[in-house]
Amino acid sequence: MKFPGRRKLKHYFPVSQPKPVLPSSEVRPDKDTYIVGLDETIVDVVANVSDELLERFNIQKGLSNLVDANTASAIYEELAEQKCISAHFAGGTIGNTIHNYSVLADDKSVLLGIMSANIALGSPAYHYICHTSSKVDMNHLQAVPGDIGHGITLITPDGERTFAIAPGDMDELDVDHIPENIIAASAALVTCAYPLRHQGKPIKQAMLKALEYAHNHHVPTVLTLGTKHLVEENRDELLSIIKAHVNILAMNELEAEALTGLADPLQAANAILDHVDVVLLTAGPEGLYLCGHTDDSVKRETNTIKSASLTDFNRWEFSRPMLREACENPIKVFSHIDPYMGGPEKIRNTNGAGDGALSALLHDISANHFHKEAIPSSSKHNAPFLAYSSFAQICKYANRVSYEILAQNASRLSRGLPEKEDSLEESYWER
Repeated sequence: MKFPGRRKLKHYFPVSQPKPVLPSSEVRPDKDTYIVGLDETIVDVVANVSDELLERFNIQKGLSNLVDANTASAIYEELAEQKCISAHFAGGTIGNTIHNYSVLADDKSVLLGIMSANIALGSPAYHYICHTSSKVDMNHLQAVPGDIGHGITLITPDGERTFAIAPGDMDELDVDHIPENIIAASAALVTCAYPLRHQGKPIKQAMLKALEYAHNHHVPTVLTLGTKHLVEENRDELLSIIKAHVNILAMNELEAEALTGLADPLQAANAILDHVDVVLLTAGPEGLYLCGHTDDSVKRETNTIKSASLTDFNRWEFSRPMLREACENPIKVFSHIDPYMGGPEKIRNTNGAGDGALSALLHDISANHFHKEAIPSSSKHNAPFLAYSSFAQICKYANRVSYEILAQNASRLSRGLPEKEDSLEESYWER
């Protein structure tokens, strides 16, 4: 009997053979290719509001604001009464990223964080699980008696996003719930800078321990910066963590300026590359930059030269990313892409676009990890590359995923890329 649906290959039920073992939803470190994400588990309530509401509740526009439970309840009640709420979504920058990764790769990922021990219908934890891919392994979450975080995304008429966050127990993740064996066998570990806001909470030490495990086992580590305000308040500590444990740094242009003092995204990325191996920098209507290192012996020249604040900056963008320590003679590589087809006619919500771009980069890194283990003798691995594709091709992929997020007006992918683009995806992976 043929499987239903659209398939590139024909598959039949092996009726004459023993029944196969059903696939496990839990990650198997010795068999699966997966990434690990550590996050503050939180549900987003998305609402369209006026600037007046922000002023009345003393919410700083464009930033991530921590509010107490009473303020959060008052805001939520007013939004519900005025019917401003458009949706409930599972949130968190890393939660978004690994969900998108599992949708794109159609494969497993692992989420580390907390989860309510008792989940009630309609609770934040209920919404979180309902809106997260079934491919995301949640078996390593830490059970807590209280609720996960509750964040309200307030979108003003100019499209700006402002966050009002009631933490709940989302920062109670402790070091004992960081599984070293799961991190050690992963293709990458991704986390964010948000735990630095909570110096007295256990999640900060849990994040640092996860980064330490990944570093000790030579697993690529990825850090997202959060918000400009967060970077400004914790700049020195962030730089210390980045220099010690981070391979890939993801941010937008405002966060890059807060970290380096440089307003030009290209110059900021150039400065950050003195501390990390790869930089993913989203610059709103300017598009995105992917910058990193490769070895001089395997560099590949582009066919379309661009210049900006750095002359001919994209000359080697057809090269593949490498860790700087793996290069005998490292050179910096810069690639840039404009927004996909100019983007949607009207962008109503930019929430999650950067997370989508990062998930595409992680997909490419895990593809390289899988291919290297499956076919180690392939010419694709004649050097210790970090990713499967070139800087330029990863830019295209990341840009396409970001566009899909913007077009569907949601912070997470609800599906993979459209089937009509199969041929584009095939040519992408063949490159």
